[in-house]
Amino acid sequence: MCALDNRPSPPATSLLPEPAPPRRRGRVLRRLLVVALVGGVAAGGTVMLWPREPHRAASAPAAGPRAQAAARAAAATAAQTAVLNGLPAALPDLTTLIGAREARVRAQPKDAAAWAVLGTAYVERARRTADTRDYPRAERALGTSLKVAAENNTAALGGLAELAVARRDFAEARRYGEEALKAAPKRWPAYPVLIDAYNGLGDYKAARSALDKLMALKVRADVRPAVMARASAVYRDRGWREDAVAQVTDAAAAARTPAEQAAYLCQAGQLAWERGDREDALRHFTAAVRLDPDQSAARAGQGRALAALGRTQEAVTAYQGALAHRPAPQVALEFGELYESLGMGQQAEAQYELMRTQVRRELAAGVDDDLVIGQYEADHGDVQEALERLTAEWERQPGIEVADALGWALHRAGDDKEALRYASIATDSTKGGGVRSAPYAFHRGMIERDLDLEAPARRHLQDALRINPYFSPLQSPAARTALTALGNQPPNEELPQ
Repeated sequence: MCALDNRPSPPATSLLPEPAPPRRRGRVLRRLLVVALVGGVAAGGTVMLWPREPHRAASAPAAGPRAQAAARAAAATAAQTAVLNGLPAALPDLTTLIGAREARVRAQPKDAAAWAVLGTAYVERARRTADTRDYPRAERALGTSLKVAAENNTAALGGLAELAVARRDFAEARRYGEEALKAAPKRWPAYPVLIDAYNGLGDYKAARSALDKLMALKVRADVRPAVMARASAVYRDRGWREDAVAQVTDAAAAARTPAEQAAYLCQAGQLAWERGDREDALRHFTAAVRLDPDQSAARAGQGRALAALGRTQEAVTAYQGALAHRPAPQVALEFGELYESLGMGQQAEAQYELMRTQVRRELAAGVDDDLVIGQYEADHGDVQEALERLTAEWERQPGIEVADALGWALHRAGDDKEALRYASIATDSTKGGGVRSAPYAFHRGMIERDLDLEAPARRHLQDALRINPYFSPLQSPAARTALTALGNQPPNEELPQ
């Protein structure tokens, strides 16, 4: 590991002038329409936004072998279309596709296209289930595809870029993504992967340029919702909240499959959560789970919103469901902190142990988990371990998340002067992406408090609670306590509740 005093200074990224934000035409109308549709009533009539549930098998005669084979083929085709076009796929369809492509490559081992689809499907399934065994499977399949057909194999290159993003290896993701884009500049799925890679490496200028190029492409109608969802994510990172909400709302309305719609509703729910709207977040997450019960991120979102609403037992059930579908380390850490806030130390430690177990599995599968390890160790374990891991992560991949985590670890270790440098990167839109984050503002405020910088400390702690008063079951109460202790507020300064 690298010593702290040898850390490089944060990159001085010279940003190009910001393009004007998208026009907000019809924004209010769209939002009112979505609210009405989710409630099931619009313009005096009943309107079903979500597809009706399919008839239960018990109410219809069992399909014969030929019909079952046709259904499997249709499911595999749908999943393959989604995988090749960067769209969310239903987990059962994804599993069917993997089975079909495994059979294909056994029969035709020189089929480079089948190997590429298989590898990319493994990546997507690993994302959905956290089954770490799929990562080395994906690597082998995609590598085989390139060996069979090395020239202009954009599907395999794109799959390798997606694998690298899933493993948090943003340098590799950039390398493979740029190769894929060079071979096929108009192939749109390369752009979202590159945006993720550039953001992870702290290259926000390149991420914005990639989004501009993506938005300029003439994409097919069936992939346009995915492009809007990607634009929403970048607008969120820039701090353009209304534009982010508008784009993902339009994406959800235009989505063509329940799995796709659920993914965009989950994204909308996360935006609502980040601005502290518990009820709206819960509505979006619940709608996503109804559409796609395998949407574990939405289940975790339900847990987050329910806990903030004081519906603790329901929150516990939601978190348990999320971890049963996908034992993601970050969700286990979050669940453990909820238990800890409730004084349930034994249950909290069980979740922290689940997090550690899953991290070990992911590390063995090539996933870079130094960020989540550092976040855990800084608050619940060995601060020096956190510093070593996060310092090395910053040198490899200097993104905003890492800057915030490293700054907080330095604070926990007592080096507040150095901590403020990294906290400033995470919260200063001229140095980073511009995202408004309650945890980042809280971390900076606590660091400033311990440096006796009372005015900025008060400002950032208040900002954290204005952005989202419920951002953490452990840290939100700490922010309120710190604000009360600071006292001496300006006459018109209202303490967030």
